[in-house]
Amino acid sequence: MASSVPSPSRLTYPEVGATRRWPLPAGYGHLRVRTRVGDGPEVFAAAGRAVLDWRMHRAAWVTVRVRGHAAEGQTVVVGLRVGPLRFRAPCEVVWTVTDETETGFAYGTLPGHPECGEESFVVSLERDGSVWLTVTAFSRPAVRLTRAVAPLVPLFQRAYARRCGRVLRRLAGGG
Repeated sequence: MASSVPSPSRLTYPEVGATRRWPLPAGYGHLRVRTRVGDGPEVFAAAGRAVLDWRMHRAAWVTVRVRGHAAEGQTVVVGLRVGPLRFRAPCEVVWTVTDETETGFAYGTLPGHPECGEESFVVSLERDGSVWLTVTAFSRPAVRLTRAVAPLVPLFQRAYARRCGRVLRRLAGGG
């Protein structure tokens, strides 16, 4: 299994890599959304590629400024738009996994991100042949605006995670 967690760098939180473990760290809002993507190794491979090459993100309400596939230490700037508001959300890929049953990554927040925390996107091939996307996150507001709308943030995060699952199902040909 190819997976590792780098040491903290410019990240805005100390619990780097915590989306690989359970329970998630205290003091944050938590999110875990699982969506069935399809069945079989072909769907698993296609879904994993769509996650690692950022196609899933680009097809699911966000812009992504990054070079190449998701790789540890890579900086990515995710552009979010909520109504008339636009957010620039700089992140760093903090871990990746690519093996026979899991493919994905997590990114953590960098200075300038409206939230503080980490989010992972992992495609798994289960023993029964089903393929799932699991989005796991822990976060808390980092700026005045996100503190002001804090009750709405989990609703947006959950909607985005579900959207990622639907988009990935389409991209991977899972139905």
